[in-house]
Amino acid sequence: MVMDFSTTLKDKLVNATPVETLQAIAAAYPGKVVFSTSFGWEDQVISHMIFKNNIPIKVFTLETGRLFTETYYVWNRTLEMYQQPILAHYPDQALLEEMVSTKGPNSFYDSVENRKQCCGIRKLEPLSRALKGNAVWITGIRAEQSLNRHDMRAVEWDEQNKLIKYHPIFSWSLEDVKAYIQENNIPYNPLHDRGFPSIGCAPCTRAVQPDEDFRAGRWWWEDSSKRECGLHTHNEVVEK
Repeated sequence: MVMDFSTTLKDKLVNATPVETLQAIAAAYPGKVVFSTSFGWEDQVISHMIFKNNIPIKVFTLETGRLFTETYYVWNRTLEMYQQPILAHYPDQALLEEMVSTKGPNSFYDSVENRKQCCGIRKLEPLSRALKGNAVWITGIRAEQSLNRHDMRAVEWDEQNKLIKYHPIFSWSLEDVKAYIQENNIPYNPLHDRGFPSIGCAPCTRAVQPDEDFRAGRWWWEDSSKRECGLHTHNEVVEK
């Protein structure tokens, strides 16, 4: 099944700015639009758009328990600046305790299977709870971030979670993102200035070299084709 935007909504999205598209989607699906933030460059841009314009979109994050100190810093700064709630979703305690008790706290280094299990418990299961009952999931994905994401489209159907995914700054370049942050004085993760373009859990993220791929610092010990946690798999296109 593919849930599509109405013709009226599609017309509103043509040539609209990201803020205008977010406003239109929130109006079309009242109370059923959510935005997931990991406090990276792109997500801070979208949080600013939502909070600054008082767009009724719920903002949430996945608190994996293994985040960088710098990530907690920008999380707190964002709350201070906008005075808007960011809902925190934690891993299921029983699942996490069982994994760590049997395999240890760093089992993800041992195999791809173990790493995917960790991502599943710390990210995918909480994500499914965060998305449940909603109609549209807003993300900060950009096309140039990786080969897998380049094959995506700005609007997609997420079959696993049964909702529409919309990427409002999908066509933006990294320079576009940085310029917007500077222009609007948006707080961002200081790790970005230290060679971390993509920031996840601390044990699974390192800085990248100038000639490396955007996501080379994520799960760097694995084959590059496996470097997705499963949050953003390629889905059926709703609209190009």
